[in-house]
Amino acid sequence: MELSEYQKKALTTALYPNMGSNPYYPALGLGGEVGEVLNKVKKIMRDHDGQVTDEYREILKKELGDVMWYLASMAHELGLDLNEIAKANLEKLASRKERGVLGGDGDDR
Repeated sequence: MELSEYQKKALTTALYPNMGSNPYYPALGLGGEVGEVLNKVKKIMRDHDGQVTDEYREILKKELGDVMWYLASMAHELGLDLNEIAKANLEKLASRKERGVLGGDGDDR
């Protein structure tokens, strides 16, 4: 499935206030879902000696799906296409690698 196709299908389940002019709701949801992913990772470290079990792999798959949904919704609210976001990100990272600045700090490397 193409990311832009996912984005369109995800939007069919989007129900939140002022949809279409409200990037804040999906931004907050995205933060919340990332927090849930991190909490599951914390539990893997605490309860499973850092070993990702099949059970937690499935749990994380669901949580990462929620992250994708909110990312798709936020991108839509900003008039952005997930395919274009993914392409631009890969180009940015390839440029950093080529210039030897993949590691380090700062957005403008």
